[in-house]
Amino acid sequence: MFFDLGAGELLGLAILAMILVGPERLPKIAVEAAQWVKKARALATKATAELRENLGPGFEDLQPKDLNPKTFVKKQLSDLLDEETPKAKVNKPAAKIDPDLL
Repeated sequence: MFFDLGAGELLGLAILAMILVGPERLPKIAVEAAQWVKKARALATKATAELRENLGPGFEDLQPKDLNPKTFVKKQLSDLLDEETPKAKVNKPAAKIDPDLL
């Protein structure tokens, strides 16, 4: 789930929110929170689109998770290894069994 929260944690947070905020103000706060999340998603989408546009060709499939340094390094290394694999393969003759050993 979102932020690695399970159903139990979400239920606990909902009960805590109801106690702290009160049942009469909770719907209004939930609507405001939903609007805030919607604005944050729109901002992230816009930022990603601007980044793709500014980076130019070759980055059309850029995803925000690709900007994580660990993911970026893994992707670059796998691309390099995939490129080197055909060059590194050499057609070796198949091992032959000596008939005298049989």
